[in-house]
Amino acid sequence: MFSNIKILDGGMGRELARMGAPFRQPEWSALALMEAPQFVRAAHDAFIAAGSQVITTNSYAVVPFHVGEGVFAEQGAALIALSGKLAREAADAAPAKVLVAGSLPPVLGSYRPDLFEPVAAKKLLQVLVDNLTGNVDVWLAETQSSVAEVEAVRDVLGDDPRPLWLSFTLQDNLDPQGNALLRSGESVAEAVNAALRISAGAVLFNCSRPEVMATAVKTARAALTAQGSALDIGVYANAFEPSDNTRGANEGLSKMRQDTDPAGYLDFAKDWVAQGATMVGGCCGIGPEHIAALKQAFVK
Repeated sequence: MFSNIKILDGGMGRELARMGAPFRQPEWSALALMEAPQFVRAAHDAFIAAGSQVITTNSYAVVPFHVGEGVFAEQGAALIALSGKLAREAADAAPAKVLVAGSLPPVLGSYRPDLFEPVAAKKLLQVLVDNLTGNVDVWLAETQSSVAEVEAVRDVLGDDPRPLWLSFTLQDNLDPQGNALLRSGESVAEAVNAALRISAGAVLFNCSRPEVMATAVKTARAALTAQGSALDIGVYANAFEPSDNTRGANEGLSKMRQDTDPAGYLDFAKDWVAQGATMVGGCCGIGPEHIAALKQAFVK
């Protein structure tokens, strides 16, 4: 039942904070790149040791929204390049093959499809792509709130031959009909259709409550099957308290729930896999100990 499941990594920002790395809002996970990049490498190493077969560059917060316009203009390119270098070095040092996913975040604000503007977004995405390109195996557009956001990513990548994985963030609760929705209000089926239209290599769901993921996976798998596609589906949920799961980036540090310990998180993950997920990992608050539990359950 649980064969051929790819293990992703966990949440970089909270892991850095737990390790004692420099960490504060608004810089979030970018601060360690600026002041103590050895912690970033150590976090990658910890996830690999736990069983991650894919690690994600620590480039999510290297955008003006987090580091400020001035810092981004002066240091953004170098910090993004450093995030790619650290991930590549960690992957290359691993005892088994590990892929590096280049994180392409919602550059104008997490959970805020209303802030998206294509021209401004593409300008920032181009800086990320240009400075990650030498070190990544796949592109990961993550925490995407709308179809428009992922279309902008594809436009910037153009005909880059590496796989593009699209990871969408979902509303906290299912709609009255029991459907999972993107934070824009668009349906999972619309997200899947967009992924196929722009030749994505996988559809994922991240930085959302574990409870909504199984429905999203089931809907995505049905939509893919209806179009004759067997694209991979991935999930990496967060561990935010439900009341904090809509809190936008830079609006304070969200509290972590207590029922997403490794055993509890694994129970959720088993349901995602049962519904058709082929890749599992974790987002904010999910650490190496969770990844180790996923590996033990899903990698034979």
